[in-house]
Amino acid sequence: MNVTIESSGNLMIAYLYGDIDHHTAVDIRDKIDNALSYMKPQHLILDFKNVSFMDSSGIGLVMGRYRVLQGFRATLEIRNVTPTTKKLMELAGLGSIAIIKEM
Repeated sequence: MNVTIESSGNLMIAYLYGDIDHHTAVDIRDKIDNALSYMKPQHLILDFKNVSFMDSSGIGLVMGRYRVLQGFRATLEIRNVTPTTKKLMELAGLGSIAIIKEM
């Protein structure tokens, strides 16, 4: 798995690492969704600090988690992205659904 999840109170942090592509995104999505349905946090942070590669599946991963979070009115933050990745995420419209913070 390319994700480790921590939770405390109403906060859940998913630490992503390695490559995020079509194959790994499915496993990451399933693990995060299972944790979300169990914990129902009010705020989710996706930490990209240790992501070495991401294709468009990473954008889809973020958008899908946002849709899940809408079900229980939680907020989303994307943390520790490179300036280039931040720019791509903003161009994809993620800046309107999440807070995006660079490293």
